[in-house]
Amino acid sequence: MGVPFSCCTMEDVLNRMGADIAASGKPQTISITNTESAYYAVRMPEHLDYVRNATFSCCDGVGVVLVGRLRGGGIPRLYGPELMLRACKYGVSRGWRHYFYGGKEGVSELLSQKLTGRYPGLITAGAYCPPFRPLTLEEDAAVVEMIRKARPDIVWVGLGLLKQEKWIAEHLTRVGASWMIGVGAAFDFHAGTAKRPPGWVSTLGFEWLYRFVREPRMFKRNLRSFAFLLSGAQEALRCRLGALPRAKG
Repeated sequence: MGVPFSCCTMEDVLNRMGADIAASGKPQTISITNTESAYYAVRMPEHLDYVRNATFSCCDGVGVVLVGRLRGGGIPRLYGPELMLRACKYGVSRGWRHYFYGGKEGVSELLSQKLTGRYPGLITAGAYCPPFRPLTLEEDAAVVEMIRKARPDIVWVGLGLLKQEKWIAEHLTRVGASWMIGVGAAFDFHAGTAKRPPGWVSTLGFEWLYRFVREPRMFKRNLRSFAFLLSGAQEALRCRLGALPRAKG
């Protein structure tokens, strides 16, 4: 369906991040590509470009895993909130500088406090929650300057799907960070402002159901995810039928 996914391990991602931070290489992104993100990618060229241009496209949805299996391939699941925790832990001894941009008012600062308490030695370069409206050119320039002065290695962005990816694409070469990663709900999960699904729920891939029960507003988002899963299943069926040998006679 044209949406790329990285078949690698979490260690592969962290090692690559570390190598590029140490080398001060060109700015790069990691796309946390869940089933809803894949839904948009097959319908919005600009979002597909974002996913394709990312150094890693991490599968963050059980629907994507299922479509991969139907197509005969194994796509490993690299859960976005878990990547955030692993990167914070991995970066402590390496002196990685983290910047947290997004979330509701006060969430990014609370997230910084919680992660610093969880991983002593974690360096928080800064935290900022932008207003829920388009920034003026002057405001945007001030935000860019604020982040640049903080000298982050990684900017974690929690603005929600599509909005965070658009912001990253527009600011990738402007803020001076080696990596920018949109992680959405991970801000609320790790700040403690939203209840994270139990481990067994995540293992089974039922975060969508857990969040829907707690947040009925997720209904439309779940519909988009199911739409991608259905179209992916149909595509896989067509491919399998096309590969079958034709009957003689």
